[in-house]
Amino acid sequence: MEASVRSVVEARGVSKQISSGGSALSILDGVDLRIAEGERVAIVGSSGSGKTTLLSLLAGLDRPSSGEILLDGQALSALDEDARAGLRAGRVGFVFQSFQLLGGFTALENVMLPAELAGLADAGARAKAALERVGLAARLTHYPYQLSGGEQQRVAIARAYSGEPKILFADEPTGNLDSETGERIIELLFELNRVSGTTLVLVTHDAKLAARCDRQLRLVAGKIV
Repeated sequence: MEASVRSVVEARGVSKQISSGGSALSILDGVDLRIAEGERVAIVGSSGSGKTTLLSLLAGLDRPSSGEILLDGQALSALDEDARAGLRAGRVGFVFQSFQLLGGFTALENVMLPAELAGLADAGARAKAALERVGLAARLTHYPYQLSGGEQQRVAIARAYSGEPKILFADEPTGNLDSETGERIIELLFELNRVSGTTLVLVTHDAKLAARCDRQLRLVAGKIV
């Protein structure tokens, strides 16, 4: 990456250990990476290689055991939990394998949440426009249990983009979908990325999805190789 290109996600010597059976288990070991503004990066590797742990650390959802994470230029270690949440609310969107929709909320209400948390004006109109962009204009008042898996993931993508994030983190966004639905979700993710210019960082086992990215970072036993 050229020095003139601004990094929006950076890891410096990041390690993560957890306690397992009374001893320390190393999940990540000295990870260094830089992701440029607008870049599309896939984190790949076998199960247990530390992919989801790394994504959680980069997004500020968890703290490393050692090392430093910078998110949009902010050192996360310098922020308390409330400050990290505020940083995420204004800059970060998430898409999860399991959709993570609130069952008691309609599609529209689910999508409104990030915009409301970010303090954006007219959250309802933003959410409606986001759902229209993902082809769900006729599903605004439907609850998650009334939607197919592909529709639920489209709601999740609309929610992620409704707060106008600078960075979108996606954890196995096609993992719970059949191949045809997964293909449609991939197309939607990259179309929204192209239109919005959002930096896209995703964890995936899907070779087609990874191949669409600008770069692939492969994790093996907690190290980038």
